[in-house]
Amino acid sequence: MQALLAALLCAAAQALRGPAAPVRAPHVLRATRSALGVAVSGSGSARPTARLSNDDLATFMDTTDEWISQRTGIRARRVLAPDESLAQLSAAAGTKALEAARVDPEDVGLVILATSSPDDLFGDATAVAKACGCANAVAFDLTAACSGFLFSLVTAAQFVESGAYGKVLVVGSDALSRWVDWEDRGVCILFGDGAGAVVVEGAAEGAASGLLGWAMHSDGKGRCDLSCEGTRSARPLAETGIVVAEESAYGPIAMNGNKVYVFATKRVPEVILEALDHAGLGVDDVDWLLLHQANVRIMEAAAKRLGIPMDKVLVSLDECGNTSAGSIPIALDDAVGQGKVQRGDVVACAGFGAGLSWGAAIFKWAGPQAH
Repeated sequence: MQALLAALLCAAAQALRGPAAPVRAPHVLRATRSALGVAVSGSGSARPTARLSNDDLATFMDTTDEWISQRTGIRARRVLAPDESLAQLSAAAGTKALEAARVDPEDVGLVILATSSPDDLFGDATAVAKACGCANAVAFDLTAACSGFLFSLVTAAQFVESGAYGKVLVVGSDALSRWVDWEDRGVCILFGDGAGAVVVEGAAEGAASGLLGWAMHSDGKGRCDLSCEGTRSARPLAETGIVVAEESAYGPIAMNGNKVYVFATKRVPEVILEALDHAGLGVDDVDWLLLHQANVRIMEAAAKRLGIPMDKVLVSLDECGNTSAGSIPIALDDAVGQGKVQRGDVVACAGFGAGLSWGAAIFKWAGPQAH
């Protein structure tokens, strides 16, 4: 009897509260429909001088230009020399973006550097901000591997939309040639070094927002499929009985290529459709598809699933390789410089990689045309 009474009271309370809210999967909560008053208004990029071609690789490993290019679409990549720094490369790209957007560096309030391979373990963003002349900006690094630039772009937009900062410099930059095993032809052939940047600022009064929708996700279960693990040696501290780690370093990049391919070709079309839905747009509204430049086969598969022809897919990896966080802004800057991307074009971009992580952003290009 008491159990029945309790059930009736519970039902009555529920009736007063109204119907229960629908249960939503956690990943849905990380996405949002947005019409942010922001503009992506300028781009820039920078590459190291040294060009390492597939034929160069064939001089010290069992491979050929044909084998690499057919499987990846990559014919060459740029690599930093020992006396070159990632911070310098990042600053060069950032400066070009500021010039393209006609933004005074001292008007920049925030600098975000997306990188997984900084010169300084504590971060390079402050050094990049200084080198770019952004004397009044706060700066920080954001680490999300090949998704880093996409995540940084969305982060920058939130600061602008909130009114915290009027102008933000977003730089994506990596030098993963430092962390590859040059005897592992399944990995070392993929990566190159480079930096790209964009300026994110408040949209002009009365202008439509430039960032139309976005979505971001991550799943740590796939972390083992693409990683660069730390290594440490042990050091006993005299007679204390305490043992600490010293001479910490990182091993070479480890990747399960088949699993990463399956992950990317499934998740990338999904997340782009999700971001388009939040933007209130469809695939037919997309002028350009801008994907992380990991492998042309992944881009072809994703474009096919979305029904987007390859002549609307921006590709730069043939001469750059996979530049991780640098790949999306480099490809964008190349396309702007070539006169492909025009002011007002709708660009659907997606980043994906280690973590595992993935995300997409839909924006209208508000920057200058060919430069």
